[in-house]
Order: sequence, then C-alpha cells, then structure tokens
Amino acid sequence: KEMFDPAEFGPWRFCDEEDLLRATDGIDRGDIKISVMMDAHKSSPDDLIPCSESVVDMVRVATYVKDKNKAIRTANAANDLGYETAINVMAISHAHMPDLEEMLDEFEAETRAKVVYIVDSFGAMYMDQLHFMVAKYQMHLKTKAVGVHFHNNQQLAFANTMEGVVHGATWADGTMNGLGRAAGNCPLELLISFLKNPDINILPVLDCVGKHIIPLKKNIEWGYHVPYMITGILNQHPKPAMDLMMHGDEKTKHDYVKFYGTVDE
Repeated sequence: KEMFDPAEFGPWRFCDEEDLLRATDGIDRGDIKISVMMDAHKSSPDDLIPCSESVVDMVRVATYVKDKNKAIRTANAANDLGYETAINVMAISHAHMPDLEEMLDEFEAETRAKVVYIVDSFGAMYMDQLHFMVAKYQMHLKTKAVGVHFHNNQQLAFANTMEGVVHGATWADGTMNGLGRAAGNCPLELLISFLKNPDINILPVLDCVGKHIIPLKKNIEWGYHVPYMITGILNQHPKPAMDLMMHGDEKTKHDYVKFYGTVDE
C-alpha cells in the first residue's frame, strides 16, 4: 500500500483480510480454494498473516527471472505460515535460457511450491515455443507441477492453454469471458468446455458471465484489439497499447500504422 494508495488504485491492488472476508461472506465455498497473487518485487512476506487466520488457501508469487531470490524468499515465508504456494514466472518470452534454467533449478531445490507457471505476459508466444517451454520446465522441475497462464493479444490464449494441457501442464488459468488487463486471458467457459470434466458444471459459469461479467464491459474494456495485437507480435509490454486505448482520441486510437512505428522503434 506504500506503493499503491487504495484511494487511487482501489481496495484490490493490495487488499486487506477484511476485504476478502467481505467478498466471501455468506458463500459456501465447499472445496473451492481462494488464492491471492503477490508480486515478488512489489510486496513483502511481512504483508502475510498466518493461513489459520485467513480465508486464503494459496499464495501465488509472481516474479521476473531477475527477481528469483525475492520469489524464493516470499514463497518460503508463505509456506512457513501454512499456505500452499505457486510461483508465476512472468515475461517468459523475454527470458534468457541459461538464466531461466538456473532459476528453475533453484525453485526445485529451494522452495516447496506446488507448481511453477509459464506466464506469457505479452501474449507473444506461439505453440512451438510453448511446447519447448513446457518440456524445459518438466526437465528441471521433478517434484513440481507445471502451470500455464496466457494473455490474449494474438487471440491465442485459449489455443495455447489447450496445448499446454495436452503437453503435460496440469494447472491452467482462465477468467470468465477472458476478463483481465488489456487483451485479457483465456476465457474460463472455453477452458471448461475443452476439459470435458463431468465434475465441472459449465452452466453456473455461463450464468455468471451473462448476468455479471458482460455488463462490466459497458464500463471496463478488455479483450482483443489491434494495439494489443501489435505489442504482442513485437513481444513488448502492453502498456503503450493500454495508454493508447485509454487516452487516445478516435483518430489516434485507430492509427495502427503510426502506433506500430512507435512500438517498434
């Protein structure tokens, strides 16, 4: 909260336990687990309370390769407090292979994380790259599951998630109707339909999408747009595209040739 004032960024950028209690009040969770994300470079293990005092079950530590030591420290601290843990390796399409391999070996040896994620932060990956990356993770992570998390800049989030599962990833992320920053993520309703698990009922998901998620699009824009596609194919952070979509006028917002030139400088 020292970095992101709730008055400006809202209660969920760095939320309190009270926020989570309010959001889950009266809900019969059954076997459903609640997970939160912690950026290794923007948070501290001191932010955590014991799992026994929280509604949270799992802490997912998001990290860049360069911040691996912070990720190890945060994940281990969360484990010590009783949480299950995962590590999400962001911007994987920018990672240098020797650094990535060293990081995976350290995660295997030094953490109790259940799963380590491939995160295509820029929506830049294609299936052949995904196949290589899943195999690389499996080679170095002998006691941990592999997860996949894709962004939809090139309309490949669902396809890549399917391919990840087919090639051995056992954790796969999705959001209702692809809800997420910028180009969004793999639509959960598509992922459920692909898995064809008889224990998963798609109808409540479709009901929630229709009643609650689609109306959000009147005020919050996400999903595929050409500016996000451009940053994706150029393997760049979507921030320039987000700025254009949020602040550009109707003329500049659709001047894709000019935007391509500014990103590809």
